[in-house]
Amino acid sequence: MVYHSSFVEEEGITKACGCPLLPLKSHIKGPAPVSEQDRTDIVDEAITFFRANVFFTNFPIKSPADKLLIYLTFYINVALKRLEGCRTLAVGTKAIINLGLEDIPVPGEAGFPFPGLFSLPSSPEEAELFRNYLKQVREETSGRLLSVAYRANGTPNKWWLAFAKRKFINVVLL
Repeated sequence: MVYHSSFVEEEGITKACGCPLLPLKSHIKGPAPVSEQDRTDIVDEAITFFRANVFFTNFPIKSPADKLLIYLTFYINVALKRLEGCRTLAVGTKAIINLGLEDIPVPGEAGFPFPGLFSLPSSPEEAELFRNYLKQVREETSGRLLSVAYRANGTPNKWWLAFAKRKFINVVLL
């Protein structure tokens, strides 16, 4: 059974392209509202549920937050593929920073991994808001992922990097 997001309430949450812009425990500047440090956010959920959810080829969507969870699970998979050959935390950090510098496509643009998952932006402003949110959430995910993919001594954690070989819902990034 797939693990779904616990963020099902939509009251007071801004949306862009049909995706809720959920609060993050983040120091990174962006459009996401700030969450309390002691609460679980969508990035915590994505990292916690990743190793279970990556085995599924179908992911039934029960709430709009599940769409973001799908996107983040896919992003974690891509990030782990980049970290796969990195033998130290310093090299892994450099690989993740380079991944963060890549262009982030939004729905309707070439390279967006899930056409149809999110609605097309109704205006250029909505597209830019969604792009900025995805950038912020990807940067936050990358930072937290490094803390679980590498041990305190800077060596790779094989129990995480082994999941780089998995395909999430049979989507392959070319």
